[in-house]
Amino acid sequence: MSTRTKQTSVALNSDIGESFGNWTVDDEAILSTVSDANIACGFHAGDPDTIARTCQLSAQYGLGVGAHVGYHDLRGFGRRYIAVPQETLTNDILYQIGALDAFVTAAGAGTTSYVKPHGALYHSANRHDDHAQAVVNAVLAFDRGLSLLCQAGSLLAKKAESVGIEVVAEGFMDRTYNPDGTLVPRGAPGAVISDPSLAAEQAVQMVTEQTVTAVDGTVVPMPIHSLCVHSDSPGAIELARAVRSALENSGVAIVSATATKVRQ
Repeated sequence: MSTRTKQTSVALNSDIGESFGNWTVDDEAILSTVSDANIACGFHAGDPDTIARTCQLSAQYGLGVGAHVGYHDLRGFGRRYIAVPQETLTNDILYQIGALDAFVTAAGAGTTSYVKPHGALYHSANRHDDHAQAVVNAVLAFDRGLSLLCQAGSLLAKKAESVGIEVVAEGFMDRTYNPDGTLVPRGAPGAVISDPSLAAEQAVQMVTEQTVTAVDGTVVPMPIHSLCVHSDSPGAIELARAVRSALENSGVAIVSATATKVRQ
């Protein structure tokens, strides 16, 4: 008989602050629903005005704040792999964390408490040793007290844990999964979940059962402490609200995984 303790709380995070210049996104509705804000740092999206505004809103809602770091790829929204040398990528990520942290401090939003890779970098750091090491090295260089938001059991998670960086395991309510636990590529049919009821059903399963049902029907172990909703997903606000409501109705509290973390 299983002795697994039922999970009674989870964080809700959102990739946010992705406006740039004349391209704007209304982030406040999502920020009022989630517990943690992964704020774009200007490399894949975001600009100084957007970063400042997003940090101010995060302070207003008392959210945990993390640096959403990516490849230097505004045109491709950070969704294209770039073969950056490890040292250069480390410096790129360090630059992004530092830039966000300045705005977090100015907004009175506490401190930057975690790092989450974006898009192609998120996936590359789970496949390429040098890019995983670059992420880890940047965190260590800035502050080893930062957490790393990423997939449990991934190459990046293992590298981080091996040097004492806390890993916050992440799952996705608005994406589908392969039988090996990886995300279905965005370009594939059915990769993105746009139906709020389906997103809510997947979220509740991931939190209460610590599993996810893959596209072929396989039930895959998925231990998570934080769920992500992409702010650019179709109907993102409705998804976030439906998921939060379903979790709370299942007895799961929404609590930031990082907001009360003390930086070392």
